[in-house]
Amino acid sequence: MSHMEWDPYVADCPSRRLLDRIGDRWTVLIVVALDPGPQRFGALASRVGGISQKMLTQTLRSLERDGFVTRTAYPEIPPRVEYALTPLGRSLLKPLRALEEWAVANMPAVVQSHDVFAASARQG
Repeated sequence: MSHMEWDPYVADCPSRRLLDRIGDRWTVLIVVALDPGPQRFGALASRVGGISQKMLTQTLRSLERDGFVTRTAYPEIPPRVEYALTPLGRSLLKPLRALEEWAVANMPAVVQSHDVFAASARQG
């Protein structure tokens, strides 16, 4: 497929999987958490509150498979593994940070909408 053939509005286009990956909340949080530099699994787990070990492992594997993250295992005792953003992963930082900032800035409006909706549903 050429670049011009990637159309996420087509049901079976592989670009939909990519949109699923980069739109996933864990991906957003992990990529931004890796911005300062390489991190160990435990540091990522601490930084990304609420993520299970299984979900962190799955997300890191997917990010590695898609070329956003590298995994480096050091031959030490105990073993040390670090995760870092690739250039492709770094290219995601600007749009993901914009999304993160938008979410934080607009959360009061969303909460207000929830309140209005709930009040109208009670009156309903």
